[in-house]
Amino acid sequence: MIDIKSIYYPELEKLIVDNGFPKFRAKQIWGWLNKGVESFAEMKNLPKNIIDFLRESSYISVANIEKKLVSRYDKTVKYLFMLNDGEFVETVVMNYHHGYSICVSTQVGCKMGCTFCATGKSGFSRSLTASEILAQIESAQKDLNVRISNIVLMGMGEPLDNFDNVIRFLKLVSNEDGLNIGMRHITLSTCGIVPRIYELAEYNFGLTLSVSLHAPDNETRSKTMPINNRYSIEQLIKACRDYFDKTGRRVSFEYAMIDGVNDSDLNAEKLGALLKGLNCHVNLIPVNSVKGSEYKKSRVERQKAFVNILKKYSITATVRRTLGSDINASCGQLKRNHTEEGGK
Repeated sequence: MIDIKSIYYPELEKLIVDNGFPKFRAKQIWGWLNKGVESFAEMKNLPKNIIDFLRESSYISVANIEKKLVSRYDKTVKYLFMLNDGEFVETVVMNYHHGYSICVSTQVGCKMGCTFCATGKSGFSRSLTASEILAQIESAQKDLNVRISNIVLMGMGEPLDNFDNVIRFLKLVSNEDGLNIGMRHITLSTCGIVPRIYELAEYNFGLTLSVSLHAPDNETRSKTMPINNRYSIEQLIKACRDYFDKTGRRVSFEYAMIDGVNDSDLNAEKLGALLKGLNCHVNLIPVNSVKGSEYKKSRVERQKAFVNILKKYSITATVRRTLGSDINASCGQLKRNHTEEGGK
């Protein structure tokens, strides 16, 4: 079966023409797909023979709402979506003054094994198709009756471990006939798969690369992020510098502040020296409490001291505002709870 929402327009046109239908039918189908229809029966201006062909040859990816939580504090919305095959992924919608941002998942689970992350503790099932990533945005927009203006690929999974599908998603979501969300409104987060960073740079998309760093040296990073045993912190930072040189886009670094693990003055000094001279921004994130983990978020005074030390190195750093704290808005926890309660 053809995953019809994951194909580009020329591929759709070829499919239609090769099966004996007029070329203009492809444009009609494309229009319906980009309106977010969930079945071929909704394509009202198509004749029955084309509808029958589509049903027999293709399918439309959907993301059906299994659970929905809304923060009483800031109206952040967290979804647990069920996909066509019964797998579950999490998606978060945040309302900022500049519009609605969505954090989408790119895999069911994750292989990377970061010790502070809830997603990896549930294991890995599979990667998402481009259409399944799109479906999360379309379902959220339809449910909330809003237009999403910013996308963060920072939900469940490692985007660069699902490289080809993510690239296809990026091209589809930015298409002017589709959701038409520009690349400069998209952030892609990675734990640091170095070869893929170089491949991504070659596309020169104009998106923001966000690197989950979380430590200033190999010893500390390897304890919390197994990927560091494959690609050292020196290799990763060089790739980030080369990414900026190639694209001209400032790199963002995510740094989870973990009490007693990576939040000392010495850690801040090491981080400042590591990033000095690189056009970047550091997001300090008080670590989330995760069942089965003893990690605790850094104290407020530690967070402030960290920011001030980085300033000495001319590095801009901010502490990320916590949204959806009452609904555990960080990805991985809702699916894990659902599984433990008897879901898939």
